[in-house]
Amino acid sequence: MNADAVDEIRGTAAGTAPVPLSVLDLVTVGSGRTATDALRTSVELARLAESRGYHRHWVAEHHSMPGVASSSPAVILAHLAAHTERIRLGSGGVMLPNHAPLVIAEQFGTLEALAPGRIDLGLGRAPGTDGATAAALRRTDRLNEGADDFPQQLAELTRFLDDDFPDGHPYAGIHAVPGPVQATSPGGVQSPARPPLWLLGSSGFSARLAGVLGLPFAFAHHFSAQNTVPALDLYRESFRPSAVLDAPYALIGVSALASDDEKEARRQVLTGALSMVRLRTGRPGLIPTPKEAEAYDFGPMERDVAESWLRNVVHGTPDAVRAGLDDLHKRTGADELMITANAHGGDARLRSYELIADAYGLPTAPVPS
Repeated sequence: MNADAVDEIRGTAAGTAPVPLSVLDLVTVGSGRTATDALRTSVELARLAESRGYHRHWVAEHHSMPGVASSSPAVILAHLAAHTERIRLGSGGVMLPNHAPLVIAEQFGTLEALAPGRIDLGLGRAPGTDGATAAALRRTDRLNEGADDFPQQLAELTRFLDDDFPDGHPYAGIHAVPGPVQATSPGGVQSPARPPLWLLGSSGFSARLAGVLGLPFAFAHHFSAQNTVPALDLYRESFRPSAVLDAPYALIGVSALASDDEKEARRQVLTGALSMVRLRTGRPGLIPTPKEAEAYDFGPMERDVAESWLRNVVHGTPDAVRAGLDDLHKRTGADELMITANAHGGDARLRSYELIADAYGLPTAPVPS
């Protein structure tokens, strides 16, 4: 087992937090705001997370959603790397079937060169969008084929990252650059390091695959809460020690928002609930304002969707959110909690991460210049 690889995966809990705390950033765009505003908030959030001891900051690939400006994770991560110094940055995740494995190897090899030792490559098998958009991305309407081929795509990506296709393979002479080939070239001084791979999922498929391959696993509790414990159990039961990990390591994404006032927290998370209602009824849009969400007349089925969503959002005062996160950790045994804060405005999101850090006594360090 590679000890350095484990260090890149396993975090250290800070303050009184039971496990490392991290950030999942959806780069949300609120009504009356622009994508530029959302991306500026992401930079502020990454710098805040770094200064307060959050372990990593991931962005997720989504497409054709007006309220989510994270269609190009690699581009955003390069920008965040230029504005931070220490925090781990990664994809939560890149939807592998949407891309050629060589392209992902090149993109994340470039990110590793820009921010050595700080890049994670989280991979999912879902399209991150609707079927029509997925077909446009992949230039095919055979979408199930892409998901079914995920293990093979993953193996190919791993070979490109490690530059170790066997002799006789059609890709044996192809090298992802930047990458390990530069270290073995005459006069080469390129580091052979590459980003650790994570598998992401909201069901059992990736949980089992991550376990069999001995990889770290990230589960989307924030939108598939009913499957969290079964998926984590399956991951742990399936786990086989590997060169990457000698024991399972699982994080879960959790939707949480803290506010100084409990009613204000409820107002803020209601915007996310209305966004989810619109998404699930084929009407995705910008994140509504709290005023708009409060005034919205939810129909019976819409209210069911909203209430189901809100039940899985830890929200309230900082003490209430800390208690909710502690309880979630106890129930799932997760090794890391990755928090996503869904709200209309960047100020509410930034304040939430600050309050959660305060609630756990996370360290305060100067924001990098």
